[in-house]
Amino acid sequence: MFKKVLFVCIGNICRSPTAEILMRHELRDREGVEVTSAGLQALVGKPIDAMAGQLLHEEGHATDGHRGRLATPSVLCAADLILVMEQSHAARIARDVPQVSGKTFLLGRWDKVEIPDPYRQQRIAFEHVYGLIKQGVSRWSAHIK
Repeated sequence: MFKKVLFVCIGNICRSPTAEILMRHELRDREGVEVTSAGLQALVGKPIDAMAGQLLHEEGHATDGHRGRLATPSVLCAADLILVMEQSHAARIARDVPQVSGKTFLLGRWDKVEIPDPYRQQRIAFEHVYGLIKQGVSRWSAHIK
C-alpha cells in the first residue's frame, strides 16, 4: 500500500509538479494518500513553469501553491513510491540514495516510455509531455490504494 507518492524530475518546475497535480486529482477520493514532488537539481522556491501551469489551468487544475524543492535523501526515504521521468533519474537516485532504489520506478513504466524534459521549449513539447504524464498517472493510479 502506497501512502506517500513522490514524483521526481530535475528542476521540479515542469514534469514532476504536473504529475503531482494530476495524481492528486486522480486520487481525490482516496483518503490517506499524500502526493508530492521534488527535483534532483530543483529550482528551489520557484513556481511551476508558466507553460506547464497554463496547460494545467486549461484543464481546471490550480498550481498556485507549488514551489520547487530538492529531492534530498530524507525526502526520498520518506516516500513509499518514487516515480521518476527518466531512467537517468532512477540511476542517480540509486547511486546517491541506494536504500530507496527498490521503490523507484519510471512514471512511464507501464508503457515503457521515458518522459522528456520540455523546459524552455515550445508549447507543442509541453503538450506532448503533458499527455505522457497524464497517461502514466492514469496507469499508476490503479496501483495506489
